[in-house]
Parts: sequence; C-alpha cells; structure tokens
Amino acid sequence: MDQVVSDEELAELALAASAEPNLDDHAVPIRPLAATADLLPDWYMPASAGHAEPGWRRRIALVVVGAILLINAAGLCVTYGPVTFG
Repeated sequence: MDQVVSDEELAELALAASAEPNLDDHAVPIRPLAATADLLPDWYMPASAGHAEPGWRRRIALVVVGAILLINAAGLCVTYGPVTFG
C-alpha cells in the first residue's frame, strides 16, 4: 500500500489543519511535564552522554585558546591567518 503524497498535497493538508487542535477536557500529555522539564524535547536534542573529553584533548584545547588569548593580549591579531599588528 505505497501511496505517494506530493508536496502540494502536504502543503494543502498543513494549511487546512487547525493551529490549535480541539482537545478533550480529560486529555493528558504523552509525557507529563516534570519540575525539571527541558526546553527542548529529547527527540530534538538528546542529552549528552555524560562523559567528559579525555584529558589530552582538553589540554590541547586549553593550550590553543590560551595561546590565542596571549597573542591578542600582546596587541597582535591572529584572526585572519598570519600574526599581524592589530
């Protein structure tokens, strides 16, 4: 039963749909909101795995960021490639 729906038909259905559906007074949410409800649902942006980056990656990132900050603090510019006076 493979039915193909064109983009035009989908657009018509979307425009004909009610922006605010009529819900029953006894309707309950699929997932009740908790006191610590996230701003985005899990299917859109799942939580991180909960593990930190390995130590060597963090050290390399800190060295790179620190070097850029020191170069900028010295009055030099590294935004567009080679170090120049900014």
